[in-house]
Amino acid sequence: MPATEPRVIVALDFPRVESALDLLGRLDPGRCRVKIGKELFTRAGPALVERVVRDGFDVFLDLKFHDIPNTVAAACAAAADLGVWMVNVHASGGPAMLAAARARLDQLDQPPLLIAVTVLTSLDAADLAAVGCPGEPADRVLQLARLAQTAGLDGIVCSPREAGGVREALGPAFRLVTPGVRPASAAQGDQKRVMTPAQAVAAGADFLVVGRPVTGAADPMAALSAIEAELASVGPAGDRSVSPAAS
Repeated sequence: MPATEPRVIVALDFPRVESALDLLGRLDPGRCRVKIGKELFTRAGPALVERVVRDGFDVFLDLKFHDIPNTVAAACAAAADLGVWMVNVHASGGPAMLAAARARLDQLDQPPLLIAVTVLTSLDAADLAAVGCPGEPADRVLQLARLAQTAGLDGIVCSPREAGGVREALGPAFRLVTPGVRPASAAQGDQKRVMTPAQAVAAGADFLVVGRPVTGAADPMAALSAIEAELASVGPAGDRSVSPAAS
């Protein structure tokens, strides 16, 4: 376990609220964060987010806001009112949208981390070409990451395979949140650009989003402990964890 703060964000990607609450009862909020995404939020709404926050968990509200600037800014402020630790928007929403979100959260005494989604980890070069963005995912990720940093965002979501290039280009303070993380023994699932936890942190990731390897385990804390042990093998050079208070 890192001596500073948890790097693992457990994805609560459940179709039923009861399943999410059952898992939360088996997790230690001092050893992981949790992610609430579109499906669970749509079923349970803001009340669940507030409950999970009251239970002591740092919540990454993963709704990927993408709309006109004023609408996204207002949505980010509403997320902050729920007490979340981190919220995200789509970098492809453009500079005005990103700047509006940043400006609205900057009005708060303790804003959540604001990060931008770059290229979804389910997409490869063929998928990008199909939607009119030809080229390699890594190039698109770096382009969008630069856009987010220029707008003052705290970091991005990217595949661990792009983390090294972004870290080198944008420096140590820019947070990198990486889904597509699978322990070596786990199935790849529907992610196409994946790495193990140790590989992701060594590449430059700050926070790792992990779903089924923890949520589908018979003993979720044992699965989390195994990931912690793998991360410990990276050593101090791979430990880029940062305090959200520094945002």
